[in-house]
Amino acid sequence: MTGTPRHHLFGRGSWPEVSRIANILRAETVGGALLLGAAVLALIWANSPWSSGYQDLLAIEVGPAAWHLDLTLAQWAADGLLAIFFFVAGLELKREFVAGDLRDPRRAALPVAAAVGGMAAPALIYTAVNATAAGGALAGWAVPTATDIAFALAVLAVISTHLPSALRTFLLTLAVVDDLLAILIIAIFYTSSLQVLPLVAALVPLGLFAVLVQRRVHSWWVLLPLAAATWTLVHASGVHATVAGVLLGFMVPVLRRDGEAGPGLAEHFEHRWRPISAGFAVPVFAFFAAGVSVAGAGGLGETLRDPVTIGIVLGLVVGKCVGVLGTTWLVQRFTRATLGNVSWWDVLGVALLAGIGFTVSLLIGELAFGAGSEKDEHARLGILIGSLISALLAMVVLRARNRHYKRIREEEERDSDADGIPDPWDPTPYGPTS
Repeated sequence: MTGTPRHHLFGRGSWPEVSRIANILRAETVGGALLLGAAVLALIWANSPWSSGYQDLLAIEVGPAAWHLDLTLAQWAADGLLAIFFFVAGLELKREFVAGDLRDPRRAALPVAAAVGGMAAPALIYTAVNATAAGGALAGWAVPTATDIAFALAVLAVISTHLPSALRTFLLTLAVVDDLLAILIIAIFYTSSLQVLPLVAALVPLGLFAVLVQRRVHSWWVLLPLAAATWTLVHASGVHATVAGVLLGFMVPVLRRDGEAGPGLAEHFEHRWRPISAGFAVPVFAFFAAGVSVAGAGGLGETLRDPVTIGIVLGLVVGKCVGVLGTTWLVQRFTRATLGNVSWWDVLGVALLAGIGFTVSLLIGELAFGAGSEKDEHARLGILIGSLISALLAMVVLRARNRHYKRIREEEERDSDADGIPDPWDPTPYGPTS
């Protein structure tokens, strides 16, 4: 008697969903290259004889003082430009759980669990390292918990394209859930003072925005002022202004009003704003946030010995890998599901990639320690070192796996006959591999 087929953790998604995710991956990969270039430029400038010019640029104030928006360029990048990034994240989150493959609880279970494990383990490691450290070091417990999807996908693109598409989808959906958890952490743990009146007032433009988008209004001259008003009031409330971007993204409907298939308003906005986020907002933030002096206060040796730096490096390199890989094993063990067409070596490579923390990690570091403080400098250096180590280790593992899948593909092509048509949306339509 035939038993019930076992569920595949890394099964193929639907063709429309895989096509949509492929488009997202291409945009994020280009954004990752720009992000890397901006970070390298900032590092070079901050460690050059002209470093004072970089610091002066960060400190330039722009904006109306009457509205308490006389912010430095660095603050505008962190509070303003990253709101665009989180708006796109909000759109993507809603899209995934309303109309994407993750609306299926079985498909959602793995990336959600992996994201939770991938954030809990780094936080625990950082806390253990800094348990007895002085100077408020424990405030940075959330710094190594975030994954930078743009950087991770840029590394994945360098490795090549023979890896199973299920791995790329898993990495993207894991990072989407990771963003949601990071947003909650910022809103709950890094709101130092809360002004209730501006926060309540923000509900008015937010509500109007929601009503208009529900009626499928997408005129920028109507929606943009409401979005700006929501952002301004949330910023004035003491809650980090990027949360406004997420709330606005959540308001946009995903499904078409006529109930027919096709892109809804959320996907329309995503196509319009993702290039701005990946190609401008995030790279500019990286330029203003990544310019850390390698020597640091007290010299490079003291910076590398600081528990903050050590905790972040270990959290990103060890914690992320252990959290994602271990949680995936637990899900597989207790659901009795199979991996599908990937191996544990593939999962290890993706778990290492998840240790590339940058954009959100830098933001949390500033919120935890104060922008420009000594511990913020140490945190930034830890983020750079941990992300670099994770990227290099991931490349070693995944390049070996890429050669493995390329070899299988070549053998399949040599042995295939006329009716051996490969799956059109999976570059490696093979069974489980070792």
